[in-house]
Amino acid sequence: MTNDINKVTPYNSEATKKSQVEDMFDNIAPKYDLLNHVLSMKIDVLWRNTLVNMMKKDNPQEVLDVATGTGDLAITIEKGTNAKVIGLDLSQQMLNVGVIKIKKLKLDGKISMQKGDAENLPFEDNRFDAVSVAFGVRNFENLTKGLAELRRVVKDNKSVYILEFSKVEGFLAPFYMFYFKNILPAIGRLVSKDNRAYTYLPDSVNAFPFGEKMRQILLDTGFKKVEYKKLSLGIATIYKATK
Repeated sequence: MTNDINKVTPYNSEATKKSQVEDMFDNIAPKYDLLNHVLSMKIDVLWRNTLVNMMKKDNPQEVLDVATGTGDLAITIEKGTNAKVIGLDLSQQMLNVGVIKIKKLKLDGKISMQKGDAENLPFEDNRFDAVSVAFGVRNFENLTKGLAELRRVVKDNKSVYILEFSKVEGFLAPFYMFYFKNILPAIGRLVSKDNRAYTYLPDSVNAFPFGEKMRQILLDTGFKKVEYKKLSLGIATIYKATK
C-alpha cells in the first residue's frame, strides 16, 4: 500500500513525485484557500480545530507544522495553544500566500514560514513539543522516510498529529465517491486552471492507507503508541502518534 501511494503523482511525468508536488502547489497557490473552503464546505476548519484541541493537552511551547501550505493549521495551532510555530513547506508560492496571511493577522512574531523538505527536515533530533501535518503525508515521495523524519524531530513522549483524508464507508460511500471523483475535480479545474491537481487528489486518497493500516505503518516506524479519530463519517482521520 505504501508503494502504491508513492507511485501516484500529480502529472504522471518523468519528474520525481516531489518535484511534481512542488510544481502542482506552486500552480494552484493563488486559488488554494478559496478552493479548499468551497470544496470542503468549510468542514476543514472544524477538522483543524479538533486536531488543535487534542494537541492542547500537551501544552506545547514549540510546534513544527509540516506541509504547512498557506499556514491555516499553523495559525490555528498558535491561536489554540499560544505556542511558537514553524511552518515548513516544499512550495514557495504556497508559503508566500501564507506569509501575507500571517502578517495581516499580526502573527509574524509567533509563526515563521520556511521552505523545506519533509523527508529531510532541517532540524535537530528531539526538538519539538509537537509536530503536525494536515493533508500532506499523501504527498510524501517516500511515506516511510517522511514519517521517520517526523518522529525524529519530536521529543520523547510527545506526539505527531496527522490529519489526512480517508474513505467514507457504509451507505454514503458511493455518493461521496461520485462527488470526490467527478464533481470536485471539475470545480478544481475550473477555478485553479490546473487540469491535473484536483484529479490527483482523489487518486492519492484512493491509494493512501488509512485507519488500522496507517496505524500499523506508524507503529512500524517506531512510535510507541498510535490512536486515531475518524471525522465526518470517515472523510478524514486524525492520527496521534506518540514517540
